[in-house]
Amino acid sequence: MLKNVAVIVMEEIHPFELGVACEVFGLDRSDTGLPVYEFGLVADRPGPMRTHAGFDVHVPYGPERLAEADLVIATATGIREHYPEALCEALRAAHARGAYALSICSGSFLLGAAGLLDGRRSTTHWRYTDLLAERFPLTTVEPDVLYVDDDPVITSAGTAAGIDACLHLVRKVQGAEVAREIARRMVVAPHRDGGQAQFISRPLPEGDGDSLAGTLEWMRRHLDRETSVDDLARHAHMSPRTFARRFQQETGTTPHRWLTGQRVLFAQRLLESTDESVDAVAARCGFGNAATLRHHFGRRLGTTPQAYRRAFGGHGGPVRTAGLRSA
Repeated sequence: MLKNVAVIVMEEIHPFELGVACEVFGLDRSDTGLPVYEFGLVADRPGPMRTHAGFDVHVPYGPERLAEADLVIATATGIREHYPEALCEALRAAHARGAYALSICSGSFLLGAAGLLDGRRSTTHWRYTDLLAERFPLTTVEPDVLYVDDDPVITSAGTAAGIDACLHLVRKVQGAEVAREIARRMVVAPHRDGGQAQFISRPLPEGDGDSLAGTLEWMRRHLDRETSVDDLARHAHMSPRTFARRFQQETGTTPHRWLTGQRVLFAQRLLESTDESVDAVAARCGFGNAATLRHHFGRRLGTTPQAYRRAFGGHGGPVRTAGLRSA
């Protein structure tokens, strides 16, 4: 069930990350048949709460509001030495009765302070991954992904990755069509694989040519082709060595891993929207055969193409994935 959503805010709340939670779960979109969530802002004490941008937000509820939530979201509030014990206790109680917990950016530190990350995989904004691992040694921090789903706890990286994580949870619990329609209203991509690298700023050496945007787009349009690094380097008018280095700098991953992720994402779309056989989907996505598609599907999504289609291509309930892995 996903009907009741509570968002935890604390002093110096970051407005954009708070806005992500409000935009996905706090708006009434019943005019297009979308679900309406009971939505509330929660703090350790009700009242005005200062944002990072200098204006106040009125918070109507205290920690007791978490007792009725199906989903508790911890948004970005900066990192502090101590977190209110009343919030941590209410978080633990919500988690114990089966509520989802989702963090955006530095909100992961609140989940860690409440003990929800112990024994789980997690992530946060790339600037804070080392600190998260240092402060909470019982969690396994994955520093270079957009979000991690270690059911029922989902942690995400900075800003836009919070949108991805929220839509991922909607997709998982309420189906692909609901997530797609919310994304369409927000004018954002309906799904990005959590294993994608965060867009970490890296200094680029001068004189290595233009951006790879054109080559990346060409790769997306030709997923069914067998392509080597040499082929891609020729398309980018670079040497293979220079191309591989630039690709890592611009995407945070290797050409093979990036291409595999795009192929899995395309396969998801085909399984959701067509009745083509798994073999045909595999061929269109560049995997060649169903066995290879099943391998990569299982590795990245923890499920099979057939199970995914039953969950998201028809009217069945959502499949519980084993958690997105970085590859």
